[in-house]
Amino acid sequence: MKLSELLAGHAHHALRGDPGATVITGGVTFDVDRVLPGSVFVAVPGHQGGGPGSVADAFARGAAAVIVEGDDPTLSAMPWPADGRVVRVPDTRRAAAVVAARYFGEPGRRMDMVAITGTNGKTSVSYMVESALRISAGAKVGVIGTAGSRIGDEQIRMPHSVLSTPESPDLQYLLGYMRDRAAGSVVLEATSMALLTHRVDRTFIDVGVFTNLTQDHLDDHGTMADYRDAKLRLFQGLCRHAVVNADDPVGAGIAAMMPGAVTTYALDAPADYRATDLVVNASGTRFTLHHEGRAYPAAIPFPGRYSVANSLATLAACHVLGHDLDALVGALAQLPPVPGRFERFETPEGATVIVDYAHSPDSLDKVLTTIRGYAAGRVITVFGCGGDRDTTKRVEMGSIAGTHSDLCVLTCDNPRFEDPEAILDQITPGLAATGTPFERLADRREAIAFALSSAGPGDTVLIAGKGSEPHQAVRGELLPFSDMETARELVLAQAAVRPSVLRPVDSLSG
Repeated sequence: MKLSELLAGHAHHALRGDPGATVITGGVTFDVDRVLPGSVFVAVPGHQGGGPGSVADAFARGAAAVIVEGDDPTLSAMPWPADGRVVRVPDTRRAAAVVAARYFGEPGRRMDMVAITGTNGKTSVSYMVESALRISAGAKVGVIGTAGSRIGDEQIRMPHSVLSTPESPDLQYLLGYMRDRAAGSVVLEATSMALLTHRVDRTFIDVGVFTNLTQDHLDDHGTMADYRDAKLRLFQGLCRHAVVNADDPVGAGIAAMMPGAVTTYALDAPADYRATDLVVNASGTRFTLHHEGRAYPAAIPFPGRYSVANSLATLAACHVLGHDLDALVGALAQLPPVPGRFERFETPEGATVIVDYAHSPDSLDKVLTTIRGYAAGRVITVFGCGGDRDTTKRVEMGSIAGTHSDLCVLTCDNPRFEDPEAILDQITPGLAATGTPFERLADRREAIAFALSSAGPGDTVLIAGKGSEPHQAVRGELLPFSDMETARELVLAQAAVRPSVLRPVDSLSG
């Protein structure tokens, strides 16, 4: 496809060469080490692995064209190759979304597209939407998010650098891959930074889902107002219809942004989809769904109010797409566990081990409140806070953990380039103020081992913060580490039992 066709209608200026005579055959990329002969390299300022300083390398690797941004005076002084085509645009990220979408044939137009944003619940809702559509309608669904990208059980391999919401060239590639393999729907997580940096532009989203807004990612956005505004970009022309949580003040305000195109769900506020009569136990939650004057008995194999809210978002999004509500409600009770989201098993001694991604004050509070609501024995919580991230939440998370636990174990959670002990120092005041006993074990494996050895029959051990992540981020390295695998190995080692003795807890009962 010609570069001029990829940029048609988008502001651009040819600095060198003729875009109409430049044919792009090798894809679109921000990363210089992924440049292929015939590709277009987008020199995004500040992008790790690329940027304006990598233009010469991109041409050396065979790029057919380079897209640059603004009036950088160094551009005119660069020693361009004789046949190098260079185009300048006002914003490389906006241009990249257009170019990538067109290069792959605008695949979002060919599938039902669901994008989920909010502080908590994105991964859970994305998995629940995929499972509900598969179970109720036999649909083939693509999923893109924190746990990677897949179609059904097929994992799509991507470089480790690919984000929860991939940069636009990777996202459009994945959508094209899913379209070519006959996926009828795609559900993706839309993070605040993805929305702010135009990664999901030109994906032609049919349903945008808003779950909630609580404190997180202030290291990226600075203020809660800026964080909120980044989330709200999804509802400012990027989606055709909105499904929003009416119990959240931000969600309640989205109706004014998209008059006549908003569907609501809630547990407390009036809404199009509402849940009442919740009955929670360790295996799941029963409730009554109310929609358009009808009441539907419903059940999910996940405990807690927040899990019911996620199921309402799932029902609403799938129903808006045109799927049968009765079949969707029936599918809820059959939903499989979401990796790293309240994922659990029982030990031979009768303790319950739960691995959950909760890494913000709100998510940790919700998970622990749910556990405390049904737990017969003690609650033992293993947690930490990520390094090089919002430090203002550390004291609060210590306070929350101490308030809802009988014993806490402070440990590492992706310390990155921070000193792990310094992170624990910042969490400790909030925890100590609650009076709850606690241990500090920076080594995460040792911390999990201590918690498991402290648990008896009827106790619950929550391992919070990392969910299904397969690594620890330490000093620029990704060191293999799985909370669930580690917990299972330690239980086996401590009890000297066969793996078959470990019994998953994922069926609804009681």
